[in-house]
Amino acid sequence: MSSTVAVPQHKLSESPNSRAIEINDWVIIASTNPISSASECDALQASLGFPLPEMTFGSNYLSLEHQPSGWKMMFDTHNALKCVKKGELGEGDGGVKVGYADAWLKSRTDPGTNLPLPVTVTAKHYDWTYTMTYPGHHPDSAPDTESPSSSIQWMDADQDNPSHSIPLSELTRPDPILFYAEIPLFEDELHDNGSSNLLVRIRVMPTCIFILSRFTLRVDNVLFRTHDTRIYHSFASSPSLVIRQLSGWEAPYDGVKRRLPSRNDLTPLTDAHFIAKVLTELPVTESQQIGARTRWRGLRTKVEIAVLARD
Repeated sequence: MSSTVAVPQHKLSESPNSRAIEINDWVIIASTNPISSASECDALQASLGFPLPEMTFGSNYLSLEHQPSGWKMMFDTHNALKCVKKGELGEGDGGVKVGYADAWLKSRTDPGTNLPLPVTVTAKHYDWTYTMTYPGHHPDSAPDTESPSSSIQWMDADQDNPSHSIPLSELTRPDPILFYAEIPLFEDELHDNGSSNLLVRIRVMPTCIFILSRFTLRVDNVLFRTHDTRIYHSFASSPSLVIRQLSGWEAPYDGVKRRLPSRNDLTPLTDAHFIAKVLTELPVTESQQIGARTRWRGLRTKVEIAVLARD
């Protein structure tokens, strides 16, 4: 039972814009700050080469360091937005194409009218939905440099090895939470056509670390899309390893709308948790193979491991 779980020694610290925990050879820092200023946005936009989301938290981040191995991992706004496709969208990018707009317009135009359809807007020079499959990054893994993080490679998990999967039973136990943080990286309302956002959550319990980085996209009357990066580490793992699960789902807008608890209440369609719950409960053939027929390469579930130290 959770009441018998021993709480390991740990140290908590806090500053005006960050919180940290040191536990079992790990140092974890979560920094949450106000929305970036105009000058900060200008600098970030110049670096990225495309317009930023309406609410960009450019100074927010989550960092982890395993001190014995020197392995580091981080989630931040700049590197997340670097994963947004620039230029013309191609096969696998999951772009919301002009054809969707045509179908939407036709569905709202009297078939007997002689009026021409409105001209659709030319595609932007970047993915206007900010779709990404950001898995986190290693801040010390610059090209042509040797570092602990670059020398420790992610490998495909062994499906037959129970220690290579995230144990949901452990995560759902009512164990005490020693450290918790929510770190918003960005949010955009897509010119009132929906919503796109990226939120990172972390919780540290007596036995493990768990991170969920969730990208959620809603394009009204078109589709819903979710991409999750889950990071798990058990303090008892031997050899010490980190598990990363990357998963993407999508479905047509009406397919999710039909699963509303109440037909007259559309509020859940703005709730990332509800959207993810519906998408993950759909058959895999619908949510990860057919999806919304965008052929987005993010439709998959991939599990990999990084071995930090061998006995």
